[in-house]
Amino acid sequence: MSAVSESIMQRMTLGHLVEHYGWELVPPFAKSVTVTSLADDVDSVVPGALLWSEQDLDVETLRRARRKGAYAAIVPETTRANLPEAPDMPILYATPTDEELGTLAAQMAGNPSNTLAVFAVSAGTPSESVAVVDKLAKFLHMLGNPVGVISVGGSYSLERRLDLDYPLGVLDLQRTLAVCAEDGAAAVVIAMDDLTVAAHALESVSVDVFGSETPAPANADRAVIERMQDEYGFRADEQMRVTSRTEESDTLARLATTADTDEERRRLSLAIAMVLAAGVRRNNIRNALRVAGDLN
Repeated sequence: MSAVSESIMQRMTLGHLVEHYGWELVPPFAKSVTVTSLADDVDSVVPGALLWSEQDLDVETLRRARRKGAYAAIVPETTRANLPEAPDMPILYATPTDEELGTLAAQMAGNPSNTLAVFAVSAGTPSESVAVVDKLAKFLHMLGNPVGVISVGGSYSLERRLDLDYPLGVLDLQRTLAVCAEDGAAAVVIAMDDLTVAAHALESVSVDVFGSETPAPANADRAVIERMQDEYGFRADEQMRVTSRTEESDTLARLATTADTDEERRRLSLAIAMVLAAGVRRNNIRNALRVAGDLN
């Protein structure tokens, strides 16, 4: 049960969707209808919503969505035969791809990942990813960055805890990023694991720094990224930085007086490596570690 609606930054006409995606609109004269949110469940519909469902919908379900305020619905072509009666609302007959749905959700949320520094952590296991995300978020905060976190271990936007149902789908993910951007976050740290985010949930999300617990073999970074993209759908352009622990980050991690176990030092080292990859200077990191003294 999800919706992109809390931080809407862009309204969209049905005509735009027809022109951009080639979907069929019935009735065709409804192109001027403007939708202001995207929902994947009738219970998530708010006034102005565009309802999308992977499942076949009957007339009564669509009419219930209409009574809740839905302005239109995207339904599979297979649903057409099940709609002998008009549902009293415009229908877009389409089966959006994961990429199309992600793009639509991102556009309606104002493309929030374009205004955030997005850090994605893949640390082998969900519990390890959660631990590294926590270290990285606290370290970014120490460096003066307002931070949001998306993690099954606890998500928040600055000081505000976010009550989310995991794993997050594409609508939840975009809505959460939009909330973080609206709250004034400069960076968002995402635990990229199956407990936190569902398959293709990161469609249309631009990742700036990708951190991996396990160093990739020489010249294998691209293969690793492509495999993760196939699973989660995030965008990776030439500007994205891919890193794992380095000799430099290991050295800096040893400066933290409370990282007194090998496990803690490894987690902190990966967090530092990601911050270095983002362009933060070594001296700034040393100063932050010296002043804080404790990341826990």
